[in-house]
Amino acid sequence: MGTDSDTTIRFSGLKPGRYTYHYSLDRSFFEGFENEEIKDANVEIDVMMERMERMLMFHFAIKGEVTVPCDRCLDPITLPIEGEETASVRFSDTEVSEDENVAVLPESAIEVDVAQWLYEFVAVRIPMQHVHEDPSECNPEVGRYLEESGKEADAGDDNIDPRWEALRNLK
Repeated sequence: MGTDSDTTIRFSGLKPGRYTYHYSLDRSFFEGFENEEIKDANVEIDVMMERMERMLMFHFAIKGEVTVPCDRCLDPITLPIEGEETASVRFSDTEVSEDENVAVLPESAIEVDVAQWLYEFVAVRIPMQHVHEDPSECNPEVGRYLEESGKEADAGDDNIDPRWEALRNLK
């Protein structure tokens, strides 16, 4: 897990109330997580933390863009991301949380690192499939290669295993 002291919020000594923080995430932040998908980023995240006696509540407002490889041609593609998330921290020396958005810290804790949440909240906003909207934006060399590979595959249909030939009749 990548951590950075800039993402550590020291809540010890803060009075109950609301506090705001701002994070600008770029390529170096995601490299700290050994991330292979996000090649570049320009993401702004505003965090509002509400300090209570026995709990911290976080609200994350995320907006920006990430650069990832196109699934079709592997050239970089920049995708916009935006959204909101919440997370909380409870204090307990015995309790364990199974909810990924609820962290449990010991009563003696004085700070919390939000880096993992920042990373995850950006990562879940990246679409499962990322391709250029217009196929003509893809790398033309890759397009030609895919066309040629498709023609070769079609030409090879004449040599189908007879056991599979019966499946063609099921249409």
